[in-house]
Amino acid sequence: MLKTFLFAALAAAGTFSHAQPSWPAKPVTMVNPFAPGGGVDAFGRPLSAYLSKSIGQQFIVENIGGAGGTVGAASAARRPGDGYTFFLGAVHHTIAESLYTKMTYSLTRDFVPITVLAYVPNVVVIHPKYTSINTLADLMAYAKANPGKLNFGSAGSGTIHHLAGELFKTMTGLDLTHVPYKGAGPMMQDLLAGQVDMAFDGMSTSAPQIKSGRLKALAVTTSTRSFAVPNVPTMQEAGLPGYEVTTWYALWAVKGTSKEALDRMYQKTLKALQSPEMKVIWEAQGATAGGETPEKFAVMINSEIAKWAKVVKDAGAKIDN
Repeated sequence: MLKTFLFAALAAAGTFSHAQPSWPAKPVTMVNPFAPGGGVDAFGRPLSAYLSKSIGQQFIVENIGGAGGTVGAASAARRPGDGYTFFLGAVHHTIAESLYTKMTYSLTRDFVPITVLAYVPNVVVIHPKYTSINTLADLMAYAKANPGKLNFGSAGSGTIHHLAGELFKTMTGLDLTHVPYKGAGPMMQDLLAGQVDMAFDGMSTSAPQIKSGRLKALAVTTSTRSFAVPNVPTMQEAGLPGYEVTTWYALWAVKGTSKEALDRMYQKTLKALQSPEMKVIWEAQGATAGGETPEKFAVMINSEIAKWAKVVKDAGAKIDN
């Protein structure tokens, strides 16, 4: 009887042990390819905190800025696909596929899609020192009368903030000077200080500055108005039909990551995006949550790469990195 009991107990223990997920067994790194304080941080850091709490292992965000997010992406791509490195990227990386001529990695070859974390409208903002510019029409009239005088900052060459500006220039024929930074955080510091004039920025970093009056919002770049700044018109409403840009932030794994780690990371991330606490954080950034399946996200990535390749070609923009 005793032997039978012990055998049953050991068998149960073995079954229980086998049922426990083996990943992660140590801290996990999430590479953010931009400087601290930008849009990727705004969503990546709350996610890392949620995952650390819900999974029971530490998820650490590592910032590696430079070259429009391609330096950090290349660093992540070189790391082992052992389930302990994930990549916090963005729409910028679908642009980089056609904009940069000498990239050492490929978004579709070296990474595995997990899901979209957030969708955020871009917004055209300008420093209040331009007292005569209060609408998009004012901006276009000023830029036409003063070619080359206005500059716009971005989170780096090849980012959505950069290409949103290039698309604007192509559609309007206006002459604006691009000033790239190593992330949205450093760009915002100089924009608030008046060192750069304007930006086609993500709502997550600009909304607080708009509400405080430190920046003037001229138009949002999505097809509908943003709940974060409902009084700000869309580009179409403001006089530029056909212009539409949306920033999105997402999560990838390094190629070679086990199916167990991929599946668990997706499920835990989806649960995070559906949680009330994350919903509050997302809405404060003017964002809506993603959560697409890896398969649907993969289709979206290919579509975005094709879309931005056309914008890059039409703008004649190329970067030799």
